[in-house]
Amino acid sequence: MAKFHIIIPAAGSGSRMGLGQPKQYLKIHKQTFIERVLRVFQNIPLVDSIHIALHPNDEIWKTLNLSLSSKVSVHYCGGESRAETVLNTLKIIKDYADDSDWILVHDAARPGIEEKDVERLMHVLKDDSVGGLLAYPIADTIKKSDKEDRVVESPSRDYLWQAQTPQMYRYKMLSDALEKFDGIPTDESQAIEGLGLKPKLIKGNFKNFKVTYQEDLSILERLINK
Repeated sequence: MAKFHIIIPAAGSGSRMGLGQPKQYLKIHKQTFIERVLRVFQNIPLVDSIHIALHPNDEIWKTLNLSLSSKVSVHYCGGESRAETVLNTLKIIKDYADDSDWILVHDAARPGIEEKDVERLMHVLKDDSVGGLLAYPIADTIKKSDKEDRVVESPSRDYLWQAQTPQMYRYKMLSDALEKFDGIPTDESQAIEGLGLKPKLIKGNFKNFKVTYQEDLSILERLINK
């Protein structure tokens, strides 16, 4: 039976927020993002292992003094991009994961993830031939601009989704997709699409958005219960 392995890329600098520290170490209700994310995955019985991928020069992680389950491993293997970080982690766990095992990649900057959404993703995709991701249908009117920020098009919202994480694919398929992708994919789904495959979209939760700007933090604080 295929196992489920979690990869949490947490090697970013969080420069766009301008707070002087990586986003994974920001706090919401007195708990860091990475702690909240870890708690969710540690509480899911089907998860076999959890792998945190940190920047090689990370000096904050050890100061947290977290009590981790035996499922959790920490790797100082972060690359210049999310894709490189994930691929580095896949190579590290090569002898531990089978080709057919499932890999779930989740952004440390999405502390709004909930167990029920991860478990639904795993249940729906466990027998899927490709895999897929949590996503949220776009409700707002979309505008496409030119270089001067003037509207050039208002594309239809039909069939448009905002990608979230976790994104879930077989070990070998994901490794091959990231190795072969021409350029730097923005997420695992784009890499899989590069193989000519069609990932399945599973409706997620609005709270599971990626914290990118300072105002996002206050919004998330209101949405998440203590």
